[in-house]
Amino acid sequence: MNIKRLVRKDVASLKAYNATEIPCRIKLDANESPYGFAAALKAVSTVRTNRYPDPEAKGLKDLLAKDLGVRPDNILQGNGSDELIYCLIATFGGPVLFPVPTFSMYGVIAQALGEKRSAVRLNADFDLDSEKMLAAIKKDKPKLVFLSSPNNPTGNCYSAEKILAVIEASKGIVVVDEAYQPFSSEKGFLPLLKDYKNLVILRTLSKTGLAALRLGFMIADPEIVEEVNKVRLPFNVNALSQVVAAAALKEKRQLAGFIKVIIAERDRLLSAMDKITGVRPFPSEANFILFKVKDPDRVYRLLLKKGMLVRNLNGVLKGCLRVTAGTPPENTAFLAALSEIQKG
Repeated sequence: MNIKRLVRKDVASLKAYNATEIPCRIKLDANESPYGFAAALKAVSTVRTNRYPDPEAKGLKDLLAKDLGVRPDNILQGNGSDELIYCLIATFGGPVLFPVPTFSMYGVIAQALGEKRSAVRLNADFDLDSEKMLAAIKKDKPKLVFLSSPNNPTGNCYSAEKILAVIEASKGIVVVDEAYQPFSSEKGFLPLLKDYKNLVILRTLSKTGLAALRLGFMIADPEIVEEVNKVRLPFNVNALSQVVAAAALKEKRQLAGFIKVIIAERDRLLSAMDKITGVRPFPSEANFILFKVKDPDRVYRLLLKKGMLVRNLNGVLKGCLRVTAGTPPENTAFLAALSEIQKG
């Protein structure tokens, strides 16, 4: 039997997402927090492992709603933001519009579901190209528009005015993915949720110390939540993740402290990298920095040889690598290694 002949064409042409773990001493490639919530793991002892988890994650949603100033029926939980992106596309279909470069899963999931994709290049400043975005909205009439702000992998926030122009021009759903919002000086678009019924906000706990739990959540009008909830798989967020996340979210002072340190370290990295010959770091509102070097493949290889893993984005953005802000000692070691490599 030829299995490949049975596979849908949209899936056959896809490549599996490569998340291979590469051995290293200092891991700065995946935009994870260098800090976790070990104390929150004590909550696991309350879980009855023989019972299914709360299918609505009510306790967790109540906590999130209180923190965000919304109602629980404004929130839908997901097994990471990836699942919610999948559910949104499964619910509303395509065409799916997004700027590039950006988070790859918008396009990957749209293709996997057989939906038309429309990609518009960012401008030279990594901001939205308003003219082209609005033209694509008029021409393609997308059911969904995905805007990651702060954007991965560029690190910058899109201009608020340009995002608003997209929301107002679109007859479909506009999803502002705010995975990195905790590290941004911008307030984000949550305050505008009541003004625009077609606005959806995505958030995640993965970047602030809970990546192992795979927990994302969508904030939207209750009518949108109700429709997307129809395609959400039952019991999608496991009981262990629910109780550990709830315990961690109550540690507000610790969470705020972690975020403050990460922002300070990101800014220290940016300042120091700007002084290294042959390195061009780009301003960032996230927990990582995109930077350009003359020979990214060589720099990546030599950093790994020194035990430091960063992300090689040369195939996405010519000449670029991406480094996550780690602990102060990790960042100091990275800066020393990068400086030594550039001198060699």
